[in-house]
Amino acid sequence: MKILHTADWHLGKRLDRFSRLEEQISAMEEIISIADEENVDLILVAGDLFDNFTPGVEAAELFYKTLKRLSQNGKRPVIAISGNHDSPNLINAPDPLARECGIILIGHPKAEILPFETEHFKITNSKEGFIEVALVNIDFPVRILHTPYANEVRLKEYFGENKEEEINKILSKTWKELADQFCDTSGVNLLTAHLYMNKRGAEILEEPEGEKPIKIGNADLIFSDSIPNQIQYTALGHLHAFQNIGTQEKPVVYSSSPLCYSFSEAGQTKYVSIVEAEPGQPVSFIKKPLKSGRKLVRKTFTSVEDSVQWLTENPYTFIELTLESETFLTSDERRMIYQSHNGIVHLIPKVKSKGLTEQESLEINLNQDIEPLFRDYFKSKNGGQEANEELMNLFNEILNA
Repeated sequence: MKILHTADWHLGKRLDRFSRLEEQISAMEEIISIADEENVDLILVAGDLFDNFTPGVEAAELFYKTLKRLSQNGKRPVIAISGNHDSPNLINAPDPLARECGIILIGHPKAEILPFETEHFKITNSKEGFIEVALVNIDFPVRILHTPYANEVRLKEYFGENKEEEINKILSKTWKELADQFCDTSGVNLLTAHLYMNKRGAEILEEPEGEKPIKIGNADLIFSDSIPNQIQYTALGHLHAFQNIGTQEKPVVYSSSPLCYSFSEAGQTKYVSIVEAEPGQPVSFIKKPLKSGRKLVRKTFTSVEDSVQWLTENPYTFIELTLESETFLTSDERRMIYQSHNGIVHLIPKVKSKGLTEQESLEINLNQDIEPLFRDYFKSKNGGQEANEELMNLFNEILNA
């Protein structure tokens, strides 16, 4: 069977003042196309479905339409869990209606999905944190351990003196009990979770810039050795770069977000994971690149003319632009830069320091008139940089107001 694993859609997310909705529509279309072209049997969406607890109407509409099309109106099951950006109750709310379209929405970490049946598949077994799915065109069951994001409040009954140890203990114990009870070699065994997970002793994986952090120190770090041996593929959400923190035989995969959502992701290619699985055998998987959306670019220039030329030649991008120069940007230069491109998210002027000798930095005559005193003060605080005419005009305007 084939499985498509995706995560971290963050529908409704903005980049500073810029909406990303049109790009998200394109990205969802691309994921739907890949699912259809690959003829996948099952789809896992591993959390952060929305960007906040109260998504806008357009984001919610895109979410439901995307899931319905991914399910092919009920022909293949779509299982979506909540992430740390999602409201569990909001995710759970439409579940009874969603099931009619073959969509299973799981908001809480200890959710139990009541068995139901559609024309194309049925839930044959379920328990808190577990479902077994039988598809009409697959002659073996699919077992899925599911763990949506669990915050401190939702797990408070498990916390002891050492929170890190307790979370790992409870998840490891719960997953093992479920796997021992349900996951033998006669079916495909999967785990999907929205957690900060890493190998024990491995280098820390950076959480996305601007994201709500899950990992506070090491308090909420889940170790991948908590995953039961029976699990053939683990579908994770939270980190936005595609990476397998497991092995080739037993992958533990962050599938990545569908778009670059912060400049720390600049230059990343985004993916979905396509998994081929059968009972009792190692899975194989490939990462399918996504091409939708604007590129995020960090660029540094030393002249306004060079920056304007590059901006003009690269229109379909979002830019964090740093301009290094000997003087501060004038209002005309700023206007020229912004008029050359509609995707400048941040403009960072960086004035090169000329440096002052210790004697120069101390020789400020406090008895002089206010205007030269301000010039000397500005020069001492800005590495020898002279205040330009525009700044002095503003200073005099304030002085004479």
